[in-house]
Amino acid sequence: MTTDPTPGLRTAEQVGEEAGAVLREIGRAVVGKPDALELVMLGVLAGGHVLVEDLPGLGKTLLARSFATTLGLDFRRIQFTPDLLPSDVTGTPLYDQRTGEMVFHPGPVFTHLLLADEINRTPPKTQAALLEAMAESQVTVDGETRPLADPFLVIATANPVEYEGTYSLPEAQLDRFQLRVRMGYLTAREELAMLRARIDRAAPEAVLDRLAGPADVVAWRAVVERVEIDDDLLEYAVALVGATRGHPQISIGASPRGGLALVQLARARAVLDGRDYVVPEDVKSLAVPALAHRVSLRPELWVREVSTDDVLREIVGSVGTPATRRTAAAVTNASS
Repeated sequence: MTTDPTPGLRTAEQVGEEAGAVLREIGRAVVGKPDALELVMLGVLAGGHVLVEDLPGLGKTLLARSFATTLGLDFRRIQFTPDLLPSDVTGTPLYDQRTGEMVFHPGPVFTHLLLADEINRTPPKTQAALLEAMAESQVTVDGETRPLADPFLVIATANPVEYEGTYSLPEAQLDRFQLRVRMGYLTAREELAMLRARIDRAAPEAVLDRLAGPADVVAWRAVVERVEIDDDLLEYAVALVGATRGHPQISIGASPRGGLALVQLARARAVLDGRDYVVPEDVKSLAVPALAHRVSLRPELWVREVSTDDVLREIVGSVGTPATRRTAAAVTNASS
């Protein structure tokens, strides 16, 4: 049982219950993907942006829309195409004939949850229009800086780079995504359940209830910031990030931002589990989604079809996991 020393603020246990209810509600619409849904929720709690990379038709857009509905967030969608301009993302000043002044017309980035759909179908210049927004929650147009909403979250979908008509995302932009999620195909049983659910509800999509609002998301993130993490777990995160820089199959390792993302996601996972402290499994389980998209493999590995996920899993298996007093306490509490 967690305690909250500040009256009026939620505890980790309360946030875990509220976030769990959101996941269960979204699971009514997004069938058979509990792991992917949990990763996106961790991004919401940790205050980061999420890259969902996979083949078309696997529910990436439905996932983003479902989170916006259930969390009660303003939602905008950008369909990225080869002719999309940066101003189509950020907005642009237009001349108002009535007043004779230039009036700024905000783009779709001025929202709580932005779905950047098929972000790698547009050239890098337009992709980069999101960079400032993702990094600093603001955009600068014609020398004037405008803040974005709080919370502000980007869920970007991307097709695999081998897919026709795609552009590789710049490394600087990839590094701004706190984690990468892969959907994957449903099993035969899950696909059958999805088809049966569609027939039974007699509507294209499930109607989801709103269970939270923007202020709730901000409050949840405040709880994540109070989660404790021991020094040995920080050293473990540093060791995982450092191992990507010295691995023989990796040409460019993860940046320090990767370590920050890994630690913040681990704290979010603790809250989702109702804890106000991090255990080793929180860090270990998130190393691949937090770091794999931040590293670049040596060119010859593409021919051998080795993925960054494969290399990160090998690194996770080779770096020793610390045994902390928190782990011992958790085991004792679970058995009592």
